[in-house]
Amino acid sequence: MNTDAKIPFLDLVTPHHELEEDLVAVFRQALKTAGFIGGPMVQGFEEDFAGFCGTRHCVGVGSGTDALRFALMAAGVGSGDTVLTVPNTFIATTEAVSQAGAVFDFVDIDESTYNMSPEQLREYLETKCDTDPGTGIPVSRRTGRPVKAVVPVHLYGQTADMDAIFDVADRFRLIVVEDACQAHGAEYFSRKRNAWCRAGSMGAAAAFSFYPGKNLGACGEAGAVTTDDDGIAARIRMIRDHGQARKYHHDVEGYNGRLDAIQAGILRVKLRSVDRANDMRREIAARYNRLLSASNGLIAPMEPSWSRAVYHLYVVRTRFRDEVLKVLSENGIICGLHYPVPLHLQKAYAGHGYREGDFPVSEKVAKEILSLPMYPTLQAEQQARVIDGIKGFFSDH
Repeated sequence: MNTDAKIPFLDLVTPHHELEEDLVAVFRQALKTAGFIGGPMVQGFEEDFAGFCGTRHCVGVGSGTDALRFALMAAGVGSGDTVLTVPNTFIATTEAVSQAGAVFDFVDIDESTYNMSPEQLREYLETKCDTDPGTGIPVSRRTGRPVKAVVPVHLYGQTADMDAIFDVADRFRLIVVEDACQAHGAEYFSRKRNAWCRAGSMGAAAAFSFYPGKNLGACGEAGAVTTDDDGIAARIRMIRDHGQARKYHHDVEGYNGRLDAIQAGILRVKLRSVDRANDMRREIAARYNRLLSASNGLIAPMEPSWSRAVYHLYVVRTRFRDEVLKVLSENGIICGLHYPVPLHLQKAYAGHGYREGDFPVSEKVAKEILSLPMYPTLQAEQQARVIDGIKGFFSDH
C-alpha cells in the first residue's frame, strides 16, 4: 500500500463505478419514456423504501429539509407552535421548523450518545413551561407559545432513545417527528413493542435526506417522508406538488418539492445494497473500536444495547481535537467536524437570545468531536494508518 496516498473522508467514486451500468440504465429509461417528474420510478422507490423502513407510506420529496418541513406541516405544526429539538445537529433541522411557521427551542443532549436527552426533555416541559388551563398543553416561557412537537435527531447513524422520549411526549401530548436524515436502516429496540424498529417507523412521521454522502445517497438532492398515517401521507403529497389534490385543483398553497424521477430510479437501484453496505460500516466501526481500545485521551462512540447503529459517521472525542486533526491532515488523512458550533451559538440565531452556557453538554461535545474516515470501501490498512496517526500524537504528548 502507498502510505503517501491520501485517505479521503468519504469515497463517492467507487460505489458509483460499481453500479455504473445500472445507474445509466435509469437515465436511459427516463429518456425513452420522458418520465422525468413523478410516474413509475418515483412510485416504485416510494414502495420499496416504505418496505425498507417498515412503514405504510413513503412520500418522495426534493430534499431532507423539504421532508422535515412537510412532515411537520402535515402533522399539524404551524404558526403559533413551539417545536423542541437539539442544538447538536445540522441547521436544516431548525430551518424546517421555522419554515413550517413554528418556532424552535432546544433541549440538551446525552453526553454518551450525542442524541436528545429524554431527561432534559422532561425537565424542560416540567420546569420551563406553564400549563394552559384550557387545553392542558405546556406553554414555553421562552417562546410564549404552546409546545406542539418534538423532533429527536438520529445523529451519526444512531437512533435516539425513543421509548423514553415517547414516555415524555405522550405525557405532555406532543407530536413526535423523527429527523432520520442520517439513519437509513438504523434500528432501535423498543421495550414497549418488544421488537426492533427501524428509524423512520416510530414517530407520527419521519424525514430522510438522500444527499449524496448519506448511507443511501442520490446523485443530487432528494428526500422522503415515511409514515403510517394515511392523512399525513396524503397531505404531504399535496404539499410537495403546489397543494394540488388533482391537476390544477389546489386545496392548499403548497411548494415545489417533488422528487425527480431519475433520482428516484437511482435510489431504487442503490437501496438494494444498503443493508450490505451498513453491515460493512458496522464491521469498520468494530475494527476502529478494537484499534482505539488502547488509546488514552480519546473516546470512541458508545452504542447502547438498544441500538443498532449504521455509522453514517464514526465520531470520536478528545480535548486535543484540533491538534489531532492537524496531525492527521498533515499525514494525508481527511477528517470532518460534525458539528463544531452548536445551533444556539450560530450567527443566524444571534437574535434569539441564546448564550454560551445554555446547553453545556452540546457545547462541550462540539469542541471535542472528530469524524474519522468512514465508508464501506475503507480498507483495514487505511484504518491502521488513521489509528497510527492518532496513537502517534498521544505518545508524543
